[in-house]
Amino acid sequence: MSTSRYVIDAWAWIEYLKGTATGLFVKKEIEGKEILTNVVTLSEVMSKFQRDGQDVDEGFQAIASLSKMVAVNEQFAKEVGVLHAETKRTRPNFSLADAYALCTARKFRAKVLTGDLDFKGLKDAVIIKKLIE
Repeated sequence: MSTSRYVIDAWAWIEYLKGTATGLFVKKEIEGKEILTNVVTLSEVMSKFQRDGQDVDEGFQAIASLSKMVAVNEQFAKEVGVLHAETKRTRPNFSLADAYALCTARKFRAKVLTGDLDFKGLKDAVIIKKLIE
């Protein structure tokens, strides 16, 4: 999966932070690479942690220490909105958070590292199959 820069989406971060077999694969894949996380993805992971009763602060610190956080401004939000609308024409389940990850990857010439099949077939994404836990 040769790339030097990844945008990690919520799916991959959750597996990584849970320490699952798939998460260990994510960990190995990102070692020595430049890792980016969009702040919208961070919010998505924090929401999942809160709903599942997991330590939000611990998850936040882990992501913040392992990756460069990518903030959102008005122009970027506009670009994401257009990308989201265009992508949903052929991928009806493609979420707005997915569009933020994809737009971030395109902006930084990176690949989205994910297990979310809504990214299947996109040249900007690397799909990880969930390993049997």
